[in-house]
Amino acid sequence: MNIKKSITTLISAAALAFSTGVIAQEQSILNKILDSGVLKVGTTGDFNPMSFKDPETKEYKGHQVDAAKQLAADMGVELEFVPAEWKTLINGVVAGKYHVVMTGTSMTVSRAKAAGYTIPWGRTGYLPLAQADQADRFKTWDDLNKPDVTIGYNLGTSFADFVKTNLPNAKVKEVESPARDWQELLAGRVDVTISSILEAGTLSTTHESLVIPFQDVANSLPLSFIAPQADHVWLGFLNNWMRMKIESGYFNQLNETWGIQGQD
Repeated sequence: MNIKKSITTLISAAALAFSTGVIAQEQSILNKILDSGVLKVGTTGDFNPMSFKDPETKEYKGHQVDAAKQLAADMGVELEFVPAEWKTLINGVVAGKYHVVMTGTSMTVSRAKAAGYTIPWGRTGYLPLAQADQADRFKTWDDLNKPDVTIGYNLGTSFADFVKTNLPNAKVKEVESPARDWQELLAGRVDVTISSILEAGTLSTTHESLVIPFQDVANSLPLSFIAPQADHVWLGFLNNWMRMKIESGYFNQLNETWGIQGQD
């Protein structure tokens, strides 16, 4: 009888330990944020007007920075920005270095294989950038797809996939963060870089030598935030938050503030 009681006790203890472990494993990032009181947002700080550092204060500014501040305020928690790089954005969110990526990311199939996306808050597309004295060489996208053209792009960005797929005949120069592809263009080490409509206008305004040689926007993509793929509670919360903010006009107002195209 004692042996039976011992076996029963061991089984009960094992079942309790197992169920506790399952509950711990299944605890959502949402609960962890609310328990800790801190929301960790991964951002690159190199993508004006989405996420960039004020040269004087060294603080993050931009559209995505404002959105992150609003999200933290609505959740009633503190906000911590975690420096991120384009080539390791997905690895960082999968590894739990930050809870969500807010830096101006577009949706791509390659990223969606490993990470989750929220519903879109806007759209983007691609435009080329060139030096003003070379702009006459490029009238169409076909003019870029030639062996005598060197195109620069940053590793980990959606531009990399676009160039490899759509401009296979051009030479390429891969740039690693924290350096940026347009810096290679300024230095004359590449002929063209591919920029988003979000950044192209800013760069062509802040750097007189950089121009957009033609206005044929390519590769229209939705813009969204990135979160861990398997955490449906956290993704569900983010999607509900975004729906409320979109319906209230918050994102339209934020897009207007930063001169960004919103929802189609």
